[in-house]
Amino acid sequence: MPAVPPDIAERSSTADATDPQPAIMPAGQPAPGVHRQLPDTAPVVIGDVHGCLEPLERLLSSIDAATGGTAPLWFAGDIVNRGPQSLATLRRIIGFGERAHTVLGNHEIHLLGVAAGLRRMRPGDTIDEILAAPDADELVGWLRRRPLALAGDDFLLVHAGLLPQWTVAETLDLAARLQAGFAGAQWCDFAARVMVPPPPDWARAHGEEAQLSLALAALTRLRFCSPAGAPDWIGKDTPGHAPAGTVPWFDAPERRSLATPVVFGHWAALGLMMREDAICLDSGCVWGNALSAMQVHAEVTRRPLFQVKAVPEATHSA
Repeated sequence: MPAVPPDIAERSSTADATDPQPAIMPAGQPAPGVHRQLPDTAPVVIGDVHGCLEPLERLLSSIDAATGGTAPLWFAGDIVNRGPQSLATLRRIIGFGERAHTVLGNHEIHLLGVAAGLRRMRPGDTIDEILAAPDADELVGWLRRRPLALAGDDFLLVHAGLLPQWTVAETLDLAARLQAGFAGAQWCDFAARVMVPPPPDWARAHGEEAQLSLALAALTRLRFCSPAGAPDWIGKDTPGHAPAGTVPWFDAPERRSLATPVVFGHWAALGLMMREDAICLDSGCVWGNALSAMQVHAEVTRRPLFQVKAVPEATHSA
C-alpha cells in the first residue's frame, strides 16, 4: 500500500483557511449545527469508504439520527478495496435498495477490469473476496450497472473530476454512454476498448472510443490538469504540490461546469474541502483518518456535515 503523507489529517480542511476545521464527531452524533429530524430529504453524499464497514456503520447511525433514516444515500465511489471488509460493505450498500446510489470510482473500475480478465490483482487489493463470492456474478453485475455521474437538484456527483471543457450536460452524456457500455451484454469487450491509456487531451480525443476512454479516466482518476485542460495522471499530493504547469481540475480557468457545485472524492491528500462550487469528501478513512458525509443543498449554510473517526476513540485507550 502506498505511503500516506504523515500530515494528511491536518490537510483535511475547508477551502477557506479562516473557517474552523470541522470536528470529527463520535458515533451517533451529527456535526455541530445539525438538528435532528432535518425537514427535507436532500441526498446525503458519503465519501470514499474503501471497504471500511465499521466506520460506515457509525456514520450511518449519525446520519439516520439527524434525518430520521429517510434521506437518500449517495456514495462518491471507491466503496470497495484497500479496506478490510469490501464484500460486506458492498452487500450493505446493495441492501439499501433504492435508498442508496453510488457512482463508480477507480477502484470499482479496477474490480471490473479484474473480473473481465483485463487486469491483475495488485498488492493491497481486498476485492478477491468479492470475486470469490458464490454470487460474484450478481455483485459484479450490480456494480457495472452503476452510473459514472449523478445529477442532484442543484449539484453534480462524480468520483474524481471533470475536464474544464465539459458542461454538466456533456458530462452526464459521456457518463450515460459509459454506463450503457458497462451494463451491456458485451461489457467485457466494451471494457477492453475503453480501459486503455486515454488520449492526451480532449482536443485529440477523436472518435467514440477515444472520447469514452478519456471520460472514464477523468471521471474516476482526475486531480490535476493544465490550465488548458490537458489532464495529469501522476500528481496525488495537495494543490500546493501540484505538478509543474498544472492546477487542480476545479480551479482550471474557464471551467464550463463552474455554475453547478461538483461533489467528489478520490483525493485523500486534499481532504475535506467545502467550497460553493466544489466539495471534496475524501477525508482518508482507509488511511486511518475520517469518513465524511454531507447533505448537499445549493446554499452553503444548508450543507450539514457528518464525520466519524476511522477508528473508534475507545480503541486508543491504554
